[in-house]
Amino acid sequence: MKLTLKIWRQKNAKAEGKIVEYPLDGIEEDMSFLEMLDVLNEGLINKGDLPVSFDHDCREGICGSCSLYINGEAHGPDRGVPTCQLHMRMFKDGDTIFIEPFRAKAFPVIKDLVVDRSAFDRIQQAGGFISVNTSGKPTDANAIPVKKHDADRAFDAATCIGCGACVASCKNSSAMLFVSAKVSQYALLPQGKIEATERVLNMVAQMDAEGFGNCTNTGACEVECPKGISLENIARMNREYLGASLKG
Repeated sequence: MKLTLKIWRQKNAKAEGKIVEYPLDGIEEDMSFLEMLDVLNEGLINKGDLPVSFDHDCREGICGSCSLYINGEAHGPDRGVPTCQLHMRMFKDGDTIFIEPFRAKAFPVIKDLVVDRSAFDRIQQAGGFISVNTSGKPTDANAIPVKKHDADRAFDAATCIGCGACVASCKNSSAMLFVSAKVSQYALLPQGKIEATERVLNMVAQMDAEGFGNCTNTGACEVECPKGISLENIARMNREYLGASLKG
């Protein structure tokens, strides 16, 4: 395959960025999108040019690091997969592909396609956990009965990989799908109900402090989410937040 790549290049957080065009040949349809970028970077390095910086880690669709905006879509044209699981068979010979970093005030660009998503870490640190006593003999995981329906929904929420596609696809750069998934993950389980009030209030407050926008109810976040996190979680978070606010 022959491709024309138009990639956002930005030296650092303070520098002005621009789209730079790169012709690329010899790409196979069974390559992943990141493997295609590896081929590009190998060629750039061989010519003495700076390679394109992009985030990646596991390359197995688990960590969410590989967040790219491809032809105007978070993670590209495929559905239910992050960028590292996107394959070049989704494109055609001769295609022009635009590759940009996720755009959001709370996700400042560090370099090229790499953005700072530590805002998500701070939101989770604000309440995305349960406090347990680890001294002595630990409690068996099966000691507390959990309804299967609740366990299934909690597991579905827990599949969120924190990639930020929901933020990138929202016109208000809302992080409510991400935050609601983390709230729901614990709110549905008895172990998480002890700190439920503090959790939702603290996480929403941190979300607002980070500069994320409000939910637009367009559903773009659910469509672009590689793990298919449901909008139902946002409704659950709103109920949890309202209840916690009334208790306060």
